Amino acid sequence: MTVAYFSGSQAEIAFLQYWEEHIGLPHPPHWLVAKASSLSPHQVAVYMKLVEKNELASHLHSFCTQANVACSTNALVNKTLDNPSLPPIAPWNEAKVKYDFPNETPLSVARQGGLPYFRKSMVKEGSIMSIPDLRDPMSYKSFLPRSLASKIPFSFARIAELKKLFGVVDESIMDEYIQVTLKICEKSPIQGEKITCATSAEDLIDFIVEELGHYVRVWSTESIEGSYENVTIGAVKLIYGNLSESPALCHSQPFPFQVYYCHVLQKVKVYAVDIYAQKKVNHVIMACHYDTSTWNPNHLAFKLLGFGPGQIEVCHWINENGVVWTKTFG
Repeated sequence: MTVAYFSGSQAEIAFLQYWEEHIGLPHPPHWLVAKASSLSPHQVAVYMKLVEKNELASHLHSFCTQANVACSTNALVNKTLDNPSLPPIAPWNEAKVKYDFPNETPLSVARQGGLPYFRKSMVKEGSIMSIPDLRDPMSYKSFLPRSLASKIPFSFARIAELKKLFGVVDESIMDEYIQVTLKICEKSPIQGEKITCATSAEDLIDFIVEELGHYVRVWSTESIEGSYENVTIGAVKLIYGNLSESPALCHSQPFPFQVYYCHVLQKVKVYAVDIYAQKKVNHVIMACHYDTSTWNPNHLAFKLLGFGPGQIEVCHWINENGVVWTKTFG
């Protein structure tokens, strides 16, 4: 069976239309538009039938290529080693979205390659900070259309079926990524937290509208510059400080196709920070959590900073492809 190649412009137009119908902003970020599915309606219909018949595996290569998703560890490795100036991708730090889980990362490992958590007082103009890996382990992958994503067995109970569908080998890097993402997506929220895992662009937009309304602003880190470097902090600007109207933080998850773990937490402030990296100035988004009272006492942040839940605010950078949504009022 042959499915004709499609340029993707039709999918981007469909994404833009859905955005304009639901979000009170004229244009989404260009990099988010680029993540729109590259599949045409005809291709979607063909692949949906293959999934329903459990026959996608025999057409995996064409599906992965045309949908721009990762269906093997080879695809993962080849795509993520395209920046020889940086060390290999750091082990994905799921602690950013697991506030109620104990730390499973040794401190000796957590401290390598930058500080993942810090106090707001540490981020001052002129100070030196060690920046962690800001890269998305799989930055290139696209969303699947909602109609097709809804057919994918997205649950830990069906992980064997999911791995077979995408040709994922046991104990591979992709296998680890899938397990991490599914565990996070199925965890219970902490007190006052609202969460979702958006497996399509439409799901992402629907969650934001449901939690924040139609009028929002979108914030993201400009680039990965500064990763693994000791940088000089430049201007630090508070861009959202309304503690009574929580922002939504959406983290790009490592998975064969684009998945966002989004959560709305109480008492979060958002800052834009200029960091002077070796090559250029990077404009980085920083989220600071001012209510950590419900976090696990053994969370990595407390082990690194030496305090406990509710005693301090905890800040972290927003990585590549991460999105912060803040509420506006039309």
